[in-house]
Amino acid sequence: MQERLDYAKASPEGYRAMLGLQRFVDKCGLEHALMELVKMRASQINGCAYCLKMHSSDARKAGESEERLYLLDAWEEAPVYSPRERAALAWTEALTLVSKSHAPDAVYEEARRHFSEAELVNLTLAIVTINGWNRIAIGFRSVPEIEGPAR
Repeated sequence: MQERLDYAKASPEGYRAMLGLQRFVDKCGLEHALMELVKMRASQINGCAYCLKMHSSDARKAGESEERLYLLDAWEEAPVYSPRERAALAWTEALTLVSKSHAPDAVYEEARRHFSEAELVNLTLAIVTINGWNRIAIGFRSVPEIEGPAR
């Protein structure tokens, strides 16, 4: 796969705007481990290899276990996630798949049980941001750096 274009170079102001939103999300007060799970789950749903590579590496560096990363695609059946993480993952799926899910009331209510209003808005902005990055990376064919020989 070859990168289609360098989006940061083609639109520096647009890129800076995305970075600004990312900086806000990074400092919004939500747990780092939770944010990495959200980024990974949205990127799994969207099929974004670039973001999956980046965020799995970031999560590992921050101390996330291999087990939790491997089980993320089946989080509903895996007992390794807290109720707060489960609520965030369900909200992530609902918003990432919003054209199908329409953000169901039950998913929203469960998220509200675990997040304050401000936290839920910030979580939603984090989901919006990773979905935006996924679309940029997929659309312009950003190529992840792969360790070891290509197969």
